Amino acid sequence: MEKNTSCFFSNSSPNLVITCFVAFITIILVRFLYVIYRTGKPLNKRTPQQTLSTLIVLGGHTAEMINLLLVLQKDRFTPRFYIAAATDNMSLQKARVFENSLADSGVKGISAEFMQIYRSREVGQSYVTSVWTTLVATAHALWLMIKIRPQVVLCNGPGTCIPLCVIAFIFKVVGIRWSSIFYVESIARVKRLSLSGLLLYKLQIADQFFVQWPQLQRKYPRAHYVGCLM
Repeated sequence: MEKNTSCFFSNSSPNLVITCFVAFITIILVRFLYVIYRTGKPLNKRTPQQTLSTLIVLGGHTAEMINLLLVLQKDRFTPRFYIAAATDNMSLQKARVFENSLADSGVKGISAEFMQIYRSREVGQSYVTSVWTTLVATAHALWLMIKIRPQVVLCNGPGTCIPLCVIAFIFKVVGIRWSSIFYVESIARVKRLSLSGLLLYKLQIADQFFVQWPQLQRKYPRAHYVGCLM
């Protein structure tokens, strides 16, 4: 009798593990499809007084991003977290000047932090060594996203936005934080999307995808044409 019982549990254990694994994968898949379905759709209405922590990814087209921030509701999209590549000091300097100008103009409740992130690959770096730097950059991006946990992500083309946006999307799937991702393609992109924009568009990671040329909107119909921001 004891021998038969022992055999029963030994046989059922692998089946139980497989069942739990299949159930886990099914839940993740259902959640993934739900996030894809909900991406781009309006979220539940928030009260006008509720503030939204906002991550702003800089690099390459910082002047365009600053112009976009000029029309942003500063008192609602706060605190603001600016992130640029570790080798990009100029973008963060422009962001500091922008935030200082807000303070000088009397805008109340200003809260901004400035951070840097490792780059996956530097210009001219070999692809072999870039494997390691990509892993380091991804780990750094994960740490920053856990620390910030933004409700809104704004980006307009720098390669550093890809790991941050992917992690924000994963956070949606696992239920850590629902971050609304807004991508604005650079005005320099007239006929084709940048690599960052193409990845976010094809993977359907961005909740709202904006372009500044009508021919781009015709080529990528899920994008929204907003005219020139410069």
